[in-house]
Amino acid sequence: MSARPLLLAALIALAGCAAPTPSAEVADPYEAQNRQVHAFNLGLDRTLRPRDEAAPADPAPPSAGALMLSRAGANLGLPAAALNGALQGRPDAAVANVARFAVNSTVGLLGLFDPAGAVGIAAQPADFGQTLHVWGVGEGNFLMLPVLGPSTTRDAAGRVVDALIDPLGQVIDSPEAYALTAVRVGGRIADRARLGGTIDSILDDSADSYAQLRLAYVQNRRFQLGVAGAAAGFEDPYAAD
Repeated sequence: MSARPLLLAALIALAGCAAPTPSAEVADPYEAQNRQVHAFNLGLDRTLRPRDEAAPADPAPPSAGALMLSRAGANLGLPAAALNGALQGRPDAAVANVARFAVNSTVGLLGLFDPAGAVGIAAQPADFGQTLHVWGVGEGNFLMLPVLGPSTTRDAAGRVVDALIDPLGQVIDSPEAYALTAVRVGGRIADRARLGGTIDSILDDSADSYAQLRLAYVQNRRFQLGVAGAAAGFEDPYAAD
């Protein structure tokens, strides 16, 4: 018997241990370890993105190449988003994501361009962390993941499940799978560059960048999920359009 179903069940059960209703505060019992991971992430980010004190206040818009790479990476996430839309009982979202993937993967040259957006087929964000929320699983504790950034126990479990159930991963083998992984990673790097101003202001200008990043992520995630009492006005600095 494959170990994959057992791993999926274990991850869902682990996330399900969280309280179903989040409080106004952010549960962070792992703060000491999270801050260590944040310090690592911050050092890595600054190594890859040296701060230029002479940089203009208004950064230059992203290059056409960065935008295309970002779009291609986002396009590869649409099959998993379609599956999650179905699991959440949102058939319209699932159909929209399938249609967008089909159009942009063909006419849009593997997602480098966005003809689907031009005709009004917008992406419908959906991930397994969101699916767990729809199923009644609480957000759990805050986590700072190496390289990936802020998350919660529910969303971290969702990331793993998304990787396991990704439809593209089921039908594409190596070496093509390595190329897709490279595009996904490149897309995230392009997103980091594209959203630089938002992230940089938190990482470089906050008195406590860890606390600010934690608040921004959790409040925005709750707002995305429609949690009662969630404050609007926060943006997930790691999220891509």
